[in-house]
Amino acid sequence: MLRHPARRQLLGAGLALAGAAATSGISLAAEPWPTRPVRLLIPFPPGQATDTILRYIADELSRQWPQRLVVENRAGGAGVVGMEAGARATADGYTLVASTSGTNGINPSIIPNLPYDAVKDFTYITTVFTVPLVIVANPAFAPSTVPELLAAAKADPGGINYGSGGPGTSQHLSAEMFAARGGVKLTHVPYRGSGPAMADLLGGNIPMMFDSVASALPHIQGGRIKAIAVTSAGRAPQLPDVPAIAETLPGYDAIGWAGLCVPAATPRAIAERVNTDVTALLRDPRIAARVLELGGAAAPQTIEEANAFVASEIRKWGDVARAAGVRLEG
Repeated sequence: MLRHPARRQLLGAGLALAGAAATSGISLAAEPWPTRPVRLLIPFPPGQATDTILRYIADELSRQWPQRLVVENRAGGAGVVGMEAGARATADGYTLVASTSGTNGINPSIIPNLPYDAVKDFTYITTVFTVPLVIVANPAFAPSTVPELLAAAKADPGGINYGSGGPGTSQHLSAEMFAARGGVKLTHVPYRGSGPAMADLLGGNIPMMFDSVASALPHIQGGRIKAIAVTSAGRAPQLPDVPAIAETLPGYDAIGWAGLCVPAATPRAIAERVNTDVTALLRDPRIAARVLELGGAAAPQTIEEANAFVASEIRKWGDVARAAGVRLEG
């Protein structure tokens, strides 16, 4: 006689559990993630700091996850091609995208009709690393400090050329910010990448340029160029004897950075899992030391911090681009 009530009670309990799972958004049939390889889209060719450091992080994650994180370089159009592909990817957690100061901080303000919305199309997981730029000069260039450079520029408005990796890059806009804050006029000489610009700097065809510490460091250490100042708010750990521009122009702060983001509709639980795993790596002294060796500084953030940071970068570089009249055809 007790058999049927017991079965009814068990059935009722099962239905209650199923209902609770449904109302809490938990799928009883949900598969663990990841069950297949995850793709990391990098919107630049191999060899740049973003590619080098994020490949290192991808290798470390692949050792922890049950599936590999596979890097796919999708270069072209100042990073636009890769970022558009990332924005349009299926939001199922199997596509991560490298976000950078150029593609996600600067492009929204300088490329009309940008085919992705840097705010609405992505959820930012964390910044992975930051890297300051550095003003470097040919040894024959007379100024060796920021005050000397500003004095020389004021004495010869527009007469000092500087190179960059191209119009609208962080190198270009950092220089425009420097000129605006210093009240001077410099003449921009854009190149198709920092490599050709550095070649002309080494050859004495241009007197100075803004470049990333990661790229310029070997030439500085080899004595082929001299470092005048770094663009970060404080001194760079790789160049502790080189002053920051902010020591002469208070408040100046311009850094390059790269991080990870996902298509905006990616399940929050997956975004949090990636954030937890990546930030744990970045807080590991061994990993942080290797990132430093590769030219960056580990910069773990919460998801909320990462999204607020990108929004602030868009505002900052938008102000610089508008003041300098920088606009590219996209």
